[in-house]
Amino acid sequence: MTADQGIQIKDDGVAEVSMTHARANLTQLLREVRYGKRPGAFTERGDRSAYVVPPEFYEQAIRDRAIIDELHRRTQEPGTGTSYDEQRSRIIREALSAAALAVDS
Repeated sequence: MTADQGIQIKDDGVAEVSMTHARANLTQLLREVRYGKRPGAFTERGDRSAYVVPPEFYEQAIRDRAIIDELHRRTQEPGTGTSYDEQRSRIIREALSAAALAVDS
């Protein structure tokens, strides 16, 4: 087996394996994810098509998504009409927007 047929650790730390060679490398990829605490990815034609992540990563992502969803919900509630509620909603909206811009750049 040549080196390009096995798992490759990319610059972003993701362990990649092509779908063509996935079956032969599945156990090794899962161990890399579990013990290396890094995400793994299956690729097709060089593009990532699916990820495998450690349980801790997935559980944290679910918690983070719930927090973000709750913050978005709170900025959409009409509140009591007090300037404090409006100001709090505006601050949360601005913080979410700033975070999204930072992540996208």
